[in-house]
Amino acid sequence: MSEVPFSSVIIPTYNRGHLLARTLASFQEQSYPADRFEILVADNNSQDDTRERVAAIARVSRIPIHYLFEPRQGVHFARNSAAKSAQGTILYFTDDDMEADRALLGELVKVFDLDPRVGCATGTILPRFSQPPPRWVERTMLNGLLSLTEADQPEELVVSRRAFAYSCHQAVQRDAFFRSGGFNPENTAGVWIGDGETGLNAKLRGLGYLFAFTAKSITYHVIPPERTTLGYLVRRLGNQGFCDSYSEYRLHRNRAKLVGRMVRRNAVEVPKALARSLLRLAQRRESWRHLPAWASYFARRNQYDLRLLTDSRFRRVVEIDDWIRDDDIATDWLAEVLGAGARKSAARGANQPTYL
Repeated sequence: MSEVPFSSVIIPTYNRGHLLARTLASFQEQSYPADRFEILVADNNSQDDTRERVAAIARVSRIPIHYLFEPRQGVHFARNSAAKSAQGTILYFTDDDMEADRALLGELVKVFDLDPRVGCATGTILPRFSQPPPRWVERTMLNGLLSLTEADQPEELVVSRRAFAYSCHQAVQRDAFFRSGGFNPENTAGVWIGDGETGLNAKLRGLGYLFAFTAKSITYHVIPPERTTLGYLVRRLGNQGFCDSYSEYRLHRNRAKLVGRMVRRNAVEVPKALARSLLRLAQRRESWRHLPAWASYFARRNQYDLRLLTDSRFRRVVEIDDWIRDDDIATDWLAEVLGAGARKSAARGANQPTYL
């Protein structure tokens, strides 16, 4: 990759046009050559003024901005559909609440030259709080709970077999992305199905790709006050419970193992987690708020596993590996489960995304 690769910046969005404008503005200031990247905004069925905002910015942008409408609710649908329309050999995924440092793309694409086996790269994610957060948040949540780079990350440059990258700051080689089958689902039309970028990373690792981190590629996560509350922490760890049950089931894909694993988790892992959380609380590495959050985590794991145990259609969706080629299976399932409204939306989503 000796010459500057053409890259595609992919931004899924849903009803956050006001934040998206700031994200787009930050990519206008990239030091990366303006003729070597494009921006794709994947509107995931927004009901606000997202389309109009993107149109206004695109008219005066020095970078090509393409608007795609993806009506099937689910961020994986938006990301994967945009990837199919992207022209870049490097696909860079971010979110609509991020603000990019001007050197972000330039520093990130460099790491693909370190080893031809690097399929995925990421960098530093720093917080940009909308207002000063509570002390307990500063003490215990400046980490993966807010999709941030851990403060004790020691190395400036890492190439590893360990799968690590958040989808808000993730570059993937185009060929690797499509070989892997794209992003797994997350919250899909109100139904939490899977593990998102965690699943994508696992599939990339299974194909033999390496992962790279460079501290010099920096982005800022805009964090509103509602993400610094007890309610957010409970929901965040609850959703992690859904994700982990999805990931675990996909490792064995054996319905018969579910009951035994649930019994062990509730009899052994829950008491261990409580003891660990109490220790971290004494060390001031967690807050008392983590206790109900961990309770939510284990409750959601049980809820998800029970659904896997009793719902054969749901199991078939969970076992999908290629969410680019086989997403019609999930579309049909969602239409059945969620009713006529989802059926109509799913049918529209079967078409090619629309351009502005």
